[in-house]
Amino acid sequence: MNVLEKIKRFLKEVVAELRKVTWPTKDELIGSTIVVIVVSLVIAIFIGIVDRILGFGVQALFGSGLGG
Repeated sequence: MNVLEKIKRFLKEVVAELRKVTWPTKDELIGSTIVVIVVSLVIAIFIGIVDRILGFGVQALFGSGLGG
């Protein structure tokens, strides 16, 4: 089997597998996108708050820097 035949076979199998996929509806896609955005924002805010708290803690513990 030469390379071109292997490529053709591969592409036919890819198309066959893609036809088996259950694609989400527009409403499902929008809902999932909103969930991802909201969860990302919540996690970003949480990490920002924890970073501030830890930054203040380190600053209180070690001072404001070299010679300070």
